[in-house]
Amino acid sequence: MAGHSKWANIKHRKAAVDAKRGKIFTKLIREITVAARMGGGDPSTNARLRTAIATAKSHNMPNDTIERAIKRGTGESGGADYQEVVYEGYGPGGSAVLVKVLTDNKNRTVSEVRRIFAKYGGNLGESGCVAWMFELKGRIVFDASSVDEDKLFEAALEAGAEDVREEDKEYVVITDPKEFVSVKEALEKAGFKPLSAEVSMVPKTTQALEGRDAEQMLKLMEALDESDDVQNVYSNFDIPDEYFESLGN
Repeated sequence: MAGHSKWANIKHRKAAVDAKRGKIFTKLIREITVAARMGGGDPSTNARLRTAIATAKSHNMPNDTIERAIKRGTGESGGADYQEVVYEGYGPGGSAVLVKVLTDNKNRTVSEVRRIFAKYGGNLGESGCVAWMFELKGRIVFDASSVDEDKLFEAALEAGAEDVREEDKEYVVITDPKEFVSVKEALEKAGFKPLSAEVSMVPKTTQALEGRDAEQMLKLMEALDESDDVQNVYSNFDIPDEYFESLGN
C-alpha cells in the first residue's frame, strides 16, 4: 500500500506546517469536542476521547486547550454543535475515497466536498459504496534510521500490537483501535519516540494510478485535506514515487 503510506507521511509533514498556523489545532479541537459530547468527558471510560487526546498531545497541544475542548463537548461551556458525517466516493482511476467531516452546516459541507470531487475528476457516491474496502487500525510510525527493528518488533508485540511493517523508510506499528493508546504508551516508555500516531482507516487493497490520474488524485486529496470541515481523508490509491516528491518537499 505504497500510495496510502506515502500519503500518511505527507500528511505528517503537512501537519507540522499546519500546526504553525493553528489549522491542525482547529481540527483536533473539533474531534475532542465531539468525542466528549458523544461519550462523556472522562477519557478513562471514553476510548474515542482518549485517542483524540493522545493525538492532540502528539501535536503538542496545551493541556488547557484540551480541557476547554472537553468542556465544550460536555456542555460546560458554549460552542458550535458539530455533527460527524462520513462521505464516500471515487477519485480518478476508480480509487476509493473516504472523507470524515465535523460540521455545523451539513448543506455547506456536502456542497464543498462534492465540488472538490468534481474539480479533480472524482465523484461523490452513496453511503457504503467504498467503506467496505477499509478497516480501522491504529498506526504508530517510527523513523527506520533511528530505531532497531528487532527491538521495536519485540517491544511492539509484547505491548499487544498486531504487526510491524516497513513502509517508505519508516516502521509502522499496527494495532487494534482499542489497544492503540496502551501500545503507544508502552512503546514510549520503552524509549521509542514516534514520528506520528493515529487511528486511521487502512485500505484492504490498493488501486494503481498513473499519469494524469495520479496527478489529479494527489490534488483531490490535498484539496479535501485543506477544507476546514474535513477531519481526515482516506484512500486506497497506489502511485509511483515521483508523483509524491513535489508535494512532499
